[in-house]
Amino acid sequence: MPAATSPALPTLLVVDDEPKIRAAVREAVGRDVGRCLEAGTGQAALELARRERPDVIVLDLGLPDMDGVDVCSAIREFTHAPIVVLSARHSESEKARLLDAGADDYVTKPFGTVELRARVRAHVRRSRLPSAAQGPLQLGPFQIDVERRTASRGGEAVHLTPTEWSLLQALVNNAGRTMTHHQLFRAVWGVSHGDAQQYLRVYIGHLRRKLEADPYTPRHFITEPGIGYRFELAAGDHDAA
Repeated sequence: MPAATSPALPTLLVVDDEPKIRAAVREAVGRDVGRCLEAGTGQAALELARRERPDVIVLDLGLPDMDGVDVCSAIREFTHAPIVVLSARHSESEKARLLDAGADDYVTKPFGTVELRARVRAHVRRSRLPSAAQGPLQLGPFQIDVERRTASRGGEAVHLTPTEWSLLQALVNNAGRTMTHHQLFRAVWGVSHGDAQQYLRVYIGHLRRKLEADPYTPRHFITEPGIGYRFELAAGDHDAA
């Protein structure tokens, strides 16, 4: 029987107008990638991303020819590759704006190479996993099948409302990625107006009470203060199929 082959090392695209920053990123993650492509402008980044289809993109916002948020939105139109943004901007509103534009993560400058490497590796790993919603999940004592809309704890059914199922599906389909309040509001309620934070606070509370072993110390439904929420598979969780 032939031995299983390891997946090919990913292709990385680094977008920054400063050669020293590109070199720092390349040094940080070089052991984990097969190829490292570089672009110093937004237009060059878009051309490379379309032609080479990198597996992960590290994108600086301070580009000379285009707003980095516009570059992020344009890239997201033709690829689902993880985008990790580098920026000296720290505000929650800025982070939410980037996530709404399609970014997967946000690292502030000056950044630590160990942290950046860990973030890039985590996003590549998640991008290569099948969607968590493709089959049932075992989350501690809970078994959840998002597609069939069934949940149980110790063999006892757990009832979720249609809205709770829609919110759960949006989070599980994006496991490991922070979803902003507005992204979740649009996904669940189909609108972009209204008090997204208040609606979500209520329904996330419902999911925690029903699907967390300790709703006051959640392991799966994680709050990103001022930004949104993230669904995490905790240690010991697995595919229940």
